[in-house]
Amino acid sequence: MNKTAATTTALFLCLLLAAATAAPAATRLPSPEKIVLGNGLTIFYLRNTATPMVSLRLFIRGAGTAAEPAEAEGLAGLTAALATKGTPEMDAEAVAEALDFMGADLSIGVAEEYAGVSADSLAEHFPRLLEIAAACLSRPVFKEEEFAKERARRIDAVKSFKDSPGQAVRFYFQKAYFAGHPFGRVQTGTESSLANIKVEAVREFFKTRYLPENALAAVVGDIEKARLVELVERTLGQWKGRAGRSAAPVIPPLPRASGRKLLLVDKPDATQAYFVLGAPGYAMGDRAAAPAAVMNTLWGGRFTSWLNTELRIKRGLTYGASSSFRSWAAGGIFTASSYTKNDKISEMLDITFDLLKKGAAQGFSAEETESGRNYILGQFPPTLETNASKAGAYVRLAFYNLGFDYYDRYLEEVGSMKPEALKRTAAAFLPRSDFVLVVVGKAAEIRPLLKKYGAWQEKKITDPGF
Repeated sequence: MNKTAATTTALFLCLLLAAATAAPAATRLPSPEKIVLGNGLTIFYLRNTATPMVSLRLFIRGAGTAAEPAEAEGLAGLTAALATKGTPEMDAEAVAEALDFMGADLSIGVAEEYAGVSADSLAEHFPRLLEIAAACLSRPVFKEEEFAKERARRIDAVKSFKDSPGQAVRFYFQKAYFAGHPFGRVQTGTESSLANIKVEAVREFFKTRYLPENALAAVVGDIEKARLVELVERTLGQWKGRAGRSAAPVIPPLPRASGRKLLLVDKPDATQAYFVLGAPGYAMGDRAAAPAAVMNTLWGGRFTSWLNTELRIKRGLTYGASSSFRSWAAGGIFTASSYTKNDKISEMLDITFDLLKKGAAQGFSAEETESGRNYILGQFPPTLETNASKAGAYVRLAFYNLGFDYYDRYLEEVGSMKPEALKRTAAAFLPRSDFVLVVVGKAAEIRPLLKKYGAWQEKKITDPGF
């Protein structure tokens, strides 16, 4: 996983799991200043002199995987990776050497709804880092040889994923759950889709999707506002919109599971079986976020959760079991996952289904509710300590129109959470009959154990794609 993708995941967790007491002043996110450039790029700024560092985070709406053509799966990720592989002034090696010399980090990656830029350096090197980042965003050259190397690397990566069932199961689940929806496009692409992508498609995707008017940025660190304005005007301010530009695509509502959709992926050499179970969640900014965070913490979101306690601590079936929520503007998803020996997969799934029914039927006690609140309280403060985390939070809050007081409102609600709210939330989101379940393992051993759950579609892990 590249740095931007890892940062994106961490920030989702911040938004969905963060909480505190009814007096969250110690963790309040300061309101940033707003700078709007002539090309339409909006930048949120906060000066922080605690360390001599500066961080930039930038989202480009409509440049993520949901915007790529269905037949060109992997195009968005390929474009993002290649954007830092050369400008008219610097080839890929020169860019890498300049970053290494400064001890700076610069990466571009994609999520479903956007492309994201991460840039961090010492304050003294930030002007040069900003110059390089702006050049990569506005004038990448997409050389044929760099394209060929990156595409080959990604094809090899897709093949290697299938040797790791713990990774593969998540890609198969994504395909099974989202089916023909744009969110079903795997970020890395597939062997066949990548093989059919040409460098011209990368150049066209960049031309129509990487637009300053669709971008939001945040800069946090040891830099004066006047100096920052001067720097961004002559760097990011020169990033121009393009004639014939296209608006960010409208993402349709997420699919909702109806009945049981079961997929078994045969990996004949697997000694363990991996599963992911998923059902609808909630959209970004929904009022369900606060009770869902506490409920999920108790059910499967921490080491001492119901799920991990039953599967790992009590029975030793696995080294880890967890659940989580993910949210987007168009909707969300709840997932639970774990792994065990092939001959134990039925026992593991039975326990998981029992816990889903138990949570939905009886909810959680007052003592558990308090424990969940306290756990989240202890986890939240460090998530906004760094320049990078603050910059990422500003961009995400602005991207989803949540308001910069979101944490104050959200944390206050979590701090006053009651068992009754958790019971309603568990009943609403813990699936009992409508879900997608994907299992990867040795089919010859686990097929007989899975029959009792319903009719399974089967795939071979050696088949192309996911």
